Amino acid sequence: MGSYVLLTIAAFFAGVMNAVAGGGSFLTFPALVFTGVPSVIANASSTVALFPGSFASAWAYRNDFTHFDNIPFKASLIVSLAGGVTGALLLLFTSQHTFDVIIPWLLLFATILFAFGPKIAPWLARKFHIGIRTVLVCQYLVAIYGGYFGGAVGIIMLALFSLLGLADIRSMNALKTLLGGSMNAVAVVCFVIAGKVWWTQTFVMLLGSVAGGYLGAHYARKMNPKIIRAVIVLIGAVTTVVFFQRG
Repeated sequence: MGSYVLLTIAAFFAGVMNAVAGGGSFLTFPALVFTGVPSVIANASSTVALFPGSFASAWAYRNDFTHFDNIPFKASLIVSLAGGVTGALLLLFTSQHTFDVIIPWLLLFATILFAFGPKIAPWLARKFHIGIRTVLVCQYLVAIYGGYFGGAVGIIMLALFSLLGLADIRSMNALKTLLGGSMNAVAVVCFVIAGKVWWTQTFVMLLGSVAGGYLGAHYARKMNPKIIRAVIVLIGAVTTVVFFQRG
């Protein structure tokens, strides 16, 4: 029972984090591993548990969706779905031992990107302005990463949007949550078909992530994003250190 309480709390705050700034998998993935779920299954189960929260957040952001002149929405959605499938299949063909070796480095990469991404993105936007085709290729690669692991994937998408000249953070967050939820949705289908989901733990976390995702998006305007980002970076750093020690 204590494990289920831990998983519910982790999923709720992960949903809040994803709605406000991203990085929810920094809570759900280690929570599953620390309660005895193998890492590959934990990664798949975490994805299944969090993806409905993304759509709950997208619904809460529904009034912030605008027409994105610089981003072809349908094309972005298609490449996000294709990349999500590719990443999920890569995970399914990764052995448990190999993933255990890779995961601390993925966590380190995601934590560094989450910590410094918001500072790097404006600098890149000033130095570079890339075309739509390049953005779609990059979005496909981002979606592969999202389907495979997904830590800080929202930060990467926000950086891409900024390179196209988008500046409205609410609209960018709305698009980010929808595309992120879409790439995770197709990954979920792959994980379910492959039987890589532990359903009891996943269902408990799914309820928490939906509640946290909706409330997080609803109250995002009242939260201090700098404080939340600092907490997420701290969680990511601690989690990274723990997984390196476990390895």
